Amino acid sequence: MTFHDRSAELDALETAFESTGHAFYVVYGRRRVGKTALLKEFCTDRPHIYFLAAQESEFRQREKFVERVATHFDDRVPRIDGWDEALEYLGDRLADERLIVAVDEFPYLVDENDSLPSYLQSFVDELLVDTDSMLVLCGSSVSTMESEVLGHESPLYGRRTGQIDLEPFDFRAARSVVGYDIEDAIRSFAVTGGTPMYLTLFDYDRPLGENVRESVLSPTAVLYNESEFLLRTELRSPARYTSVLEAIATGHTTPNEVAGATGIDSGPLSKYLQTLRRLRLVDREVPVTASPKQSKRSRYHVADEFLRFWFRFVEPNRSSIEEAPGVVYERSIEPTLPDHVAPTFERICREAVWEAVRRDELPPYSEVGRWWYGEDEIDIVGLAPDTDRILFGECKWTSDPVGHTLVSDLRETAERVRWGPDTRDETFALFSRSGFVDGLADDLGDDWSLFGLDDLRALL
Repeated sequence: MTFHDRSAELDALETAFESTGHAFYVVYGRRRVGKTALLKEFCTDRPHIYFLAAQESEFRQREKFVERVATHFDDRVPRIDGWDEALEYLGDRLADERLIVAVDEFPYLVDENDSLPSYLQSFVDELLVDTDSMLVLCGSSVSTMESEVLGHESPLYGRRTGQIDLEPFDFRAARSVVGYDIEDAIRSFAVTGGTPMYLTLFDYDRPLGENVRESVLSPTAVLYNESEFLLRTELRSPARYTSVLEAIATGHTTPNEVAGATGIDSGPLSKYLQTLRRLRLVDREVPVTASPKQSKRSRYHVADEFLRFWFRFVEPNRSSIEEAPGVVYERSIEPTLPDHVAPTFERICREAVWEAVRRDELPPYSEVGRWWYGEDEIDIVGLAPDTDRILFGECKWTSDPVGHTLVSDLRETAERVRWGPDTRDETFALFSRSGFVDGLADDLGDDWSLFGLDDLRALL
């Protein structure tokens, strides 16, 4: 598989390794985001020991680790009785050679011996610290990495010299993979999201519908059971979590709506939502003008575009897909795909706002998000408290050009947003899939910015 992007992360790892003294990096993030690919790219052409942990007994894990170390140094495999001895053996060898030691899927080792972080603490403090070598711990279980490596209660707390929380690609980064034109690229991104592995499974010389039918809806395809697999690797009893995710993906975004759709009482539901947020499967959102800690107007959305697609279209139609996947696509997915793409388009437009700010095409804002109150809602609101400036934006993924009606509606709704003084500086932006009616730009002042697909292509 071709390695894409991640230049900032590679630069960080390379700088750490080339600097004088030891380095201890932590790389973590959800499954399939490319952590292993990043490690292997970093280790290429550099002296290294790469060890991939597996779900097996502690004895066998430790035995394989020592064998990897011995093979690298061309040693006879020593007899080792515990992790303390295994790490001491590694430390002795690092005294004579500078190299990278990368341990992938570290949580599997902790699952078999929760004392391992304590042994690693001694290794870092007493052996690694006196070398120019680098230890990298990598893991897909975000909860384990945050508690057993990064958390305040971990013996390893405060030892790391750097960390990389690897996220899925945003739309701009994904464009290096997605071969479609801008409109189909947005539609495709609404299916795959920014997870590198999912992006590379599509053949961009073929229509999007064919890719969805063959790479997602086929019962033999990797992505057909992908979401179910992800839940089973993270959760012992995924059934209720599946119900929660399906409810959110199909438009039930408030806790009350999710409770009504799933039949789960508010108490247990709160715990399920908290767990899904911790696993980065669900995000909580409040109006951009509200306090995240104090606001009770929270909404939830599935954090990944592919998971949102899967729980909206695949999970509810499993039986039909087994019988006739083509019919499911033509009758259930294709007609409602624009509704599914619309929230993705909004997120891409918010990404475009930040890029326009970086290019000085828009003035700077400290926060950009959504706003709602009662029946009122605005897709994009940007806040610049230092200058009392506020941005109002709407995003339309429709087949009709945007006209004066949306301009009037946005102005009217903006007046009801309580933020800043009466003399605040208001600016506006419109984003449209199908462009704008003739003459609209001429009728608007300098406080309005219009972005069509060609403008988004240039920005992203």
